[in-house]
Amino acid sequence: MAVRPVLVLPDQRLRAVADPIEKIDAEIKTLAKDMLDTMYDAPGIGLAAPQVGVLKRIVVMDLAAEGEPPQPLVLINPEITRISDDTVITEEGCLSIPELYYDVERPAAVTVEYTDLDGKHVTEEAEGRFAIVIQHELDHLDGVLYIDYLSRLKRDRVLKKFQKAERFSGRKAG
Repeated sequence: MAVRPVLVLPDQRLRAVADPIEKIDAEIKTLAKDMLDTMYDAPGIGLAAPQVGVLKRIVVMDLAAEGEPPQPLVLINPEITRISDDTVITEEGCLSIPELYYDVERPAAVTVEYTDLDGKHVTEEAEGRFAIVIQHELDHLDGVLYIDYLSRLKRDRVLKKFQKAERFSGRKAG
């Protein structure tokens, strides 16, 4: 299919709330395939549609370890329905905030409900890395970035760095 450009901070589309998907049609299936191609090309382990400029509630991920066959997962209209009381702190990065990694505290386990590409309703219990990636990617659907969990000082430093880079590159955020 196609590798799409990944939006980078401070692009304002990263702060928009994505719309629910009403129907799984050829356009949505093409978007899912393009998102997987983009994620693998980056390389990354998760990608949300707003990161490629499409304000739809769809996320792709693949948590297969290096050397394992790909295990692509497409989540349409995903929703976290339960979070654990236990939390974990893990280092996160983001394709839309390249080359920066910070420790973020999140619930250790979640229950997620979504529709797959075949239109089937799925409920999954997620813990560990799977739970973290789900939370990170679903945040994108609501215009939330992982840096929003950092202290104001750290977050402001990241924003200033990317705003400065944008000015010097001549790149224009949408």
